[in-house]
Amino acid sequence: MGKRVAVVLAGCGVYDGSEIHESSAVLVHLSREGAQAEVYAPNVDQMHVVDHVKGQPTQEKRNVLVESARIARGNIKDLTKLDVKGLDALIIPGGFGVAKNLSTWATQGKNCTVSKEVEDVLKAFHAAKKPIGLCCISPVLAAKIFPGCELTVGHDTECEKWPYAKTAETMKELGCKHINKHVTEVHVDVKNKLVTTSAFMCNAPIHEIYDGIGKMVKEVIRLA
Repeated sequence: MGKRVAVVLAGCGVYDGSEIHESSAVLVHLSREGAQAEVYAPNVDQMHVVDHVKGQPTQEKRNVLVESARIARGNIKDLTKLDVKGLDALIIPGGFGVAKNLSTWATQGKNCTVSKEVEDVLKAFHAAKKPIGLCCISPVLAAKIFPGCELTVGHDTECEKWPYAKTAETMKELGCKHINKHVTEVHVDVKNKLVTTSAFMCNAPIHEIYDGIGKMVKEVIRLA
């Protein structure tokens, strides 16, 4: 029997939801590992809606669960229905929706709050000693909830290849240990069963991002 893995989404689209390529990569790699993905999202309004052509917010309103259903091909459940008892692991892909719809990181940085539903789910998997996979910006959720944990969002020195490296510094200010890793690598915090990889925090070819997410998924399944 394959492992059952909860995948929590934050909408649909890099600037206001879950990053579509990362979400798809997670689902493909889970399938390859013989695991069964169960997709969830919170039934809440998005912080805002971004026109992905212009990169500008619009006046539109959208719902996180409804938008996430696009990625899940309609096979999705409200996050309130998630029961950790029947699941082996949790994975949260990145995208600005993590920082806007699952938390207030986008506007408040290290002083953010994590949505209660999302925090409860993360704490439930952690308490049950079940692995959690996080990529791109989503490791900030663990940084906020599990002080002293070890994570990677790639590199901590900003450059053309690592445009979001300041995130690593902010995570250190929260008391976490940041480990520099290349985009195709992962970091495993054995004590906390956290597996992290940088994904689109790195300005890298898409196949390297896909490969890094594959390693994250493999490690999560191995730990489950």
